[in-house]
Amino acid sequence: MRLHKVYQCASLFHLPKQPFLLSSSPHFLSLKPPLRHPFQFIKPCSTTSPAAFPTKPMRSRNIVAVGAAETDGGSNGATHSSAGTADREDASLENGYCLPPPEIRDIVDAPPLPTLSFSPHRDKILFLKRRSLPPLADLARPEEKLAGVRIDGKCNSRSRMSYYTGIGVHQLMNDGTLGPEKEIHNLPTGAKINFITWSSDGTHLAFSVRTDEEDGSSSMLRVWVADIETGKARPLFQATDIFLNAVFENFVWVNNSTLLVCTIPLSRGDPPKKTLVPSGPKIQSNEQKEIIQSRTYQDLLKDEYDEDLFDYYATSQLVLVSLDGSAKPVGLPAIYTSLDPSPDENYIIVRSMHRPYSFNIPCGRFPQKVDIWTADGNFLREICDLPLAEDIPITHNSVRRGKRSINWRADKPSTLVWVETQDGGDAKVEVSPRDIVYAEPAEPLENEQPVVLHKLDFRYGGISWCDDSLALVYESWYKTRRIRTWIISPQSESVSPRILFDRSSEDVYSDPGSPMLRRTPTGTYVIAKIRKEGDEGTYLLLNGSGATPQGNVPFLDLFDINTGNKERIWESDKEKYYETVVALMSDQDEREMYLHQLKVLTSKESKTENTQYYLFSWPEKKACQVTNFPHPYPQLSSLKKEMIRYERSDGVQLTATLYLPPGYDPARDGPLPCLMWSYPGEFKSKDAAGQVRGSPNEFAGIGSTSPLLWLARRFAILSGPTIPIIGEGNEEANDRYVEQLVASAEAAVKEVIRRGVAHPNKIAVGGHSYGAFMTANLLAHAPNLFSCGIARSGAYNRTLTPFGFQSEDRTLWEAVNTYVEMSPFISANKIKKPILLIHGEEDNNPGTLTMQSDRFYNALKGHGALCRLVILPFESHGYAARESVMHVLWETDRWLQKHCVDNSSDPIAPEENANTGITDAENKAVGVAGGVAENQIPDDEIDNVQIMRRSSLCRYD
Repeated sequence: MRLHKVYQCASLFHLPKQPFLLSSSPHFLSLKPPLRHPFQFIKPCSTTSPAAFPTKPMRSRNIVAVGAAETDGGSNGATHSSAGTADREDASLENGYCLPPPEIRDIVDAPPLPTLSFSPHRDKILFLKRRSLPPLADLARPEEKLAGVRIDGKCNSRSRMSYYTGIGVHQLMNDGTLGPEKEIHNLPTGAKINFITWSSDGTHLAFSVRTDEEDGSSSMLRVWVADIETGKARPLFQATDIFLNAVFENFVWVNNSTLLVCTIPLSRGDPPKKTLVPSGPKIQSNEQKEIIQSRTYQDLLKDEYDEDLFDYYATSQLVLVSLDGSAKPVGLPAIYTSLDPSPDENYIIVRSMHRPYSFNIPCGRFPQKVDIWTADGNFLREICDLPLAEDIPITHNSVRRGKRSINWRADKPSTLVWVETQDGGDAKVEVSPRDIVYAEPAEPLENEQPVVLHKLDFRYGGISWCDDSLALVYESWYKTRRIRTWIISPQSESVSPRILFDRSSEDVYSDPGSPMLRRTPTGTYVIAKIRKEGDEGTYLLLNGSGATPQGNVPFLDLFDINTGNKERIWESDKEKYYETVVALMSDQDEREMYLHQLKVLTSKESKTENTQYYLFSWPEKKACQVTNFPHPYPQLSSLKKEMIRYERSDGVQLTATLYLPPGYDPARDGPLPCLMWSYPGEFKSKDAAGQVRGSPNEFAGIGSTSPLLWLARRFAILSGPTIPIIGEGNEEANDRYVEQLVASAEAAVKEVIRRGVAHPNKIAVGGHSYGAFMTANLLAHAPNLFSCGIARSGAYNRTLTPFGFQSEDRTLWEAVNTYVEMSPFISANKIKKPILLIHGEEDNNPGTLTMQSDRFYNALKGHGALCRLVILPFESHGYAARESVMHVLWETDRWLQKHCVDNSSDPIAPEENANTGITDAENKAVGVAGGVAENQIPDDEIDNVQIMRRSSLCRYD
């Protein structure tokens, strides 16, 4: 493992206001219907100047032109008056991008806290300054969509990259305090910084810089370096015509004075031109009758022109350049995707891709060549040349044939390690072993054969290296949720491998933690061995989340690798705070590490106090505060948070996090409008599904589209109520999806009503992606639970994802009933409650094509449903631009005000209550006067991460 770069790219979900810690450790957006018509298809107008950027093709049918207008709105309490609402809406709907009320807007516009990065020697900290939300103009820049990659052709990098605006360096004192900030200076005005990388000795930084051109586009990227001691930055290359190619790899430190850089070839001319008249039809053929199944990928290559354009932008010339500016091109131009120097700095693993390409899969499955070069840029030998991989089965745990996971052994100077599948990559094939781990030197002797390190019956999941006597090998199998950790002795064939841990990946209560890693002088990371004075035992540090029925209580255990005995040497506060161990801070050299000299970096937060970092030292067990970040949204500093537990009708234990606005008293203020925001997850056992995940003491991180923003509008927020879809034994979870979905939602609604915090007729449901799919299904199959719904970036017709989705790896033709019954598109005639659909026009997430919302809206409209569709120009699966984010919040707030707060539906009939599990007496107990209301709000990165922790999923389609 090498030092990780500090990347700053546009993610699917917005970064929260919390600081991020990125240490050098690897553990780290023409016909107009009547305004009062229930059907609304809204596309906010772009504010980008046509002169600045060529406009992309946009749909124009059924568009309501919306312009810029501020709608501050009023209080969002349960007694909010609806007088004049229709007139205000009519005025707003005639305008463009709108702004939410100031109490929401102020939180979103608050400046973000910096990202932190520790030096290799742990003696300095970078404060990486972040910008707030980017303007829509940034997203409106032209981009090429090629082979699953979106490229900004002007700067020859991935499009939509975010960036840092400045770098501050602080000395970390021995007492944990920070020295004065030293700003990295001499940068061009308006510099946009990416790919920040420490040299191994911590004396220099390398990073890319770009600026805005006069026409509003971005300049090409240049590589810069900065001297940490002086803080002065300068361009790395003396020549002004050498630019970075950052489509795939960008640059790596080969040693402390030399970098290997992917540059744009100097001989490259203009981009290829597309011919007006094609040379022939587009043809795809399967005359060999191969079985090739793939998920619903987007942005794929379409023709020969796309192939040429992909080559044009992705091809790099590698250049070795020293800090003194001397440069030497090495190798031939190619599409280099990864550069990995060996720990001893003598060799480099060079990965590249090449033709033939495919129109059916993204570039990650294109032919891949892996070579070994010497550090001075000479080709040494080929490790493998993998063919096009169109035929990887969709079954979980299926992989590419041939050598994979090719890496350097972290504890050796230059030893290669890789894995080869024995089942042809098909997880449905029964074979033992399934994977074999091999090793060999960078330059093997003649006739020297690779060494077999370990054989696995599950799928290989990685290795944590320590030394010749110890390494931990991980394997897992999704179908059974089993995960194993093996102890091996890499250099001792006489020592048999043994299982250290064998458990269910769903059983968070049994998670023993992960070994902490220490940094080596070569910049790799290996398992930290700890010694105790007067004790010859071998100990590891196991850093765990500490899941318990009362919530997570993170811990640090001293673990005897030979006996299995544990000693808890650190544990988070349980009463008020949530603390975690972030990284070792006493691993600056190669000396043995003793427990009494141990020093770690910890984080500490509470429900109302944002994250701060501390140095915790032994033997005093004293914590010294390092950071003192201000509260990112002090107006919500006294919010109330509680982790609640309740039971589903089939006995499954469920959990959720209930947030209440500052100053709220249920006895005095009565029930509130409530928003339920969630994301379903699949499980193999009821016991695992019922386990508590998360901590009641974690700080409430609020991102730019978080449902928690509506705490400022006096809503109760039920965040992440568990929606487990369980398939025990040979049962497929999705065969009972609707039944379990409704039962989970019923239990959640009943609980918030029982507590007296939610008005039964003013409960909203919402979600993003698979959460949007959940929202639509709940409105179709549990219509009496919610008053309205908000569904963002979802997929609603599973017949459009016929080769699997989420954890479902059966095809449509293998499970027709399941695909049809799960699709809310098929049940559009059942949806009678208001639903707001929001989707990015440029969504590139597998399965969630913008067409999904288009077609679902038309199905709803065809059955007279009260619905509204908002298409956000230039936005992808998550929403990035300030104009888009603010408009999403405005749409959401308007929807909640109209269909939740101001809901005036008829009371729920007793017989309808029986269907929801809510009695008429319960309704009367909280003074119900209207129908069911639903409040839904877009989620953010933190909320999605918390929800995903509760599930076993890794896909978002």
